[in-house]
Amino acid sequence: MWTGRLGGVAQLLVAVNPDEDSRLPFLLRIPQPSGDLLFRTSGTWPRVKALYCYPVGLHEWPDDAVIVERVRLRSCQRRGAAIDLIVDRSRENRSQLVFTQARGRDAVFWQSPRTRKQARPNVRTPTARAQGIVGLQIVVDSHERYAYRFPTQQVGTIRQALPCGDYGLVIDGQLVASVERKSLADLVASLTGGKLRYQVADLAALPRAALVVEDRYSQLFTLDRVRPAVVADGLAELQIRWPNVPMVFCETRQLAQEWTYRFLAAAHDWALTEHAALQRISSAAIDITELDQPAVSEPSTAEVRAWARSTGLPVPDRGRLRPEIWQAWRHANNASGTLQ
Repeated sequence: MWTGRLGGVAQLLVAVNPDEDSRLPFLLRIPQPSGDLLFRTSGTWPRVKALYCYPVGLHEWPDDAVIVERVRLRSCQRRGAAIDLIVDRSRENRSQLVFTQARGRDAVFWQSPRTRKQARPNVRTPTARAQGIVGLQIVVDSHERYAYRFPTQQVGTIRQALPCGDYGLVIDGQLVASVERKSLADLVASLTGGKLRYQVADLAALPRAALVVEDRYSQLFTLDRVRPAVVADGLAELQIRWPNVPMVFCETRQLAQEWTYRFLAAAHDWALTEHAALQRISSAAIDITELDQPAVSEPSTAEVRAWARSTGLPVPDRGRLRPEIWQAWRHANNASGTLQ
């Protein structure tokens, strides 16, 4: 009989549950000195919530098990009513099986430090349609893992690659709005690695965009591997640099999903009504992606001074520039605010 060890090394195994009718699609196998424990469960790791585990006999482990997760165990110890698991990898390496009671019945939950500390607001999200829209179509980026499914809303999802963001709204073939989803760990990693700056810059080019975080802002100040002040300052700088991309901390994954749905529905209503109104009062056709874009600011005095010198116009080394110099710059650049 398999003992949860390969070459003398204990392993945590997650396999596909061969029972297709089960609501728990995975089998979790944990080695123990007195005999392996086997559970049916709903996920491969407790990333966003504690996973319910249903104990079953080892006879349910198939001979040709389809393994989806095989991780070496550094530690697997039972401590009272819990089994502490430490796997051999740098991230998502600690979890715990807790034997407890729920509604008067014995129950087992698989949790991690993140899900154990996670806020659990006592709220129920509404099922009312946002903006009264029936069948809102949301485009989910094809690279998005563990994507939102919007199960309680009348939403259709389409998988395709998005130029920016994870959830987008496409109207007439144009990306009008997009939401970038971040867990707290992903937010910190992308910020410190420099990736977040480029992601927010791409979002800022859209008519409407936002960044949603599946955690509370207060959790930034509990970080132990990165100085909290560095993260808080970095986020503040990004918000000042691109004020048209709000960063919204939504406390939980469920609330972040709800906020994303409401945001994209509002963007849908805005795009259609705004576009229709502008088309009625304008003689020229208006691209929907140009709606309500921020005006391009004029260059600095130093930039115009450099431009004037490059064109042979006399300008002083310091101080203000004469009005005719600014007028010449605007004429040369068609008041677009870009240097040539």
